[in-house]
Amino acid sequence: MPYNNLILLVEDDRRLAQLVKDFLEMNDFKVFVEEQGNRVVRQSHNINPALIILDLMLPGKDGLTLCKELRPDFKGPILMLTARDSDADQVLGFEYGADDYVIKPVEPRVLLARVRALLRRYEQHDPREQEALVFGQLHIQPGSRKVSLQGEDIILSSHEYDLLLSLAAQAGQILSREFLFNHIYNREYDGLDRTIDVRISQLRKKLNDNPENPTRIKTIWGKGYLFIADAWN
Repeated sequence: MPYNNLILLVEDDRRLAQLVKDFLEMNDFKVFVEEQGNRVVRQSHNINPALIILDLMLPGKDGLTLCKELRPDFKGPILMLTARDSDADQVLGFEYGADDYVIKPVEPRVLLARVRALLRRYEQHDPREQEALVFGQLHIQPGSRKVSLQGEDIILSSHEYDLLLSLAAQAGQILSREFLFNHIYNREYDGLDRTIDVRISQLRKKLNDNPENPTRIKTIWGKGYLFIADAWN
């Protein structure tokens, strides 16, 4: 389905919100601004945005809590804004369903590039005609972007889903961290970013794969990651 160009911007700094809104609207997006954290879930239901930009520190409810609450129903990308350059915050954001983050002070062109990349990536992974991938008790539905294990729905962020789909679609092949990063984020891998490792860790937790001794998504040291097709029975 075609995606609309509406963005829900959740930011209580009015000056920053206006700056971001003006810049994005100059670049053909429509932007709805919400300042109060406790109104975000309702607004998301009401306006059905293509993407949500979510500040970490908000009145009412914080961004991490909101990300966790949004994920069961909102299937589009979530981009977090944070003043904290902290690995712990980034890991929590990914765990709760964020797809990417931008650290304040926000550079508008960087933010625009991240927004476009997320939406482009999301559109590329909407193959409605593609058949389901079934590995025993694991079912991946590309058309609806739904994943279930043993009949239970698994809530994934859009990038967690993209990572799982990439691994599953090439089951039995070792995929390097660089390949997965470039494939999912559509930007050059710097050799230091460990975002893929964090998302692999989160996938393992959500898919009941023992992180101490994984049998479903294996780490092949020095090479990358391997999806085991027959480990889901």
